[in-house]
Amino acid sequence: MQPRVISESKHFDIIIKRLAYQLIENHDDFSKAVLIGLQPRGIFLLHRLVKELESILPNTKIISGELDITFFRDDFRLKPLTPQSTNINFVIDGKQVILIDDVLYTGRSIRAALNAIQSFGRADKIELLALVDRRLSRHVPVKPDYVGIKIDAVSDEKVKVNFWENTGKDEIILLSEGEQC
Repeated sequence: MQPRVISESKHFDIIIKRLAYQLIENHDDFSKAVLIGLQPRGIFLLHRLVKELESILPNTKIISGELDITFFRDDFRLKPLTPQSTNINFVIDGKQVILIDDVLYTGRSIRAALNAIQSFGRADKIELLALVDRRLSRHVPVKPDYVGIKIDAVSDEKVKVNFWENTGKDEIILLSEGEQC
């Protein structure tokens, strides 16, 4: 079976724009909100969203950071993981934190992010933005507040998000087990 392209560049841009407007609806001028992308792939989405938000709200400074959850994962001893960098040079006390990731599948990464983010203070509220919500096979009871696209994929299928910044094209692909793209 060939990989199935779920979303290509034009649709991808529309999704990013829609997510940006949803964030604006809920966070207005972002004076009390911060965006934090999860390493490694959530940061591509974070940078896109910040760029889009700053183009829509040109006089608004969007505070953002990057969070590495490697050592907070429940599987970090079971498989080789490469630590990334955390770049959060602000305190989250009293802020509304929007965690950003590319694909929400089991919820384990989000659980790890919730544990990791506590090192930076106590947020008033934490929300989740996912470009892709797989919906099926959750291991942890989490649900995104903002969703780009929902995909019902069985456990032997993989959702892969390619970002222009690291692959030269924007697309969301559904792969069967063992397929490469």
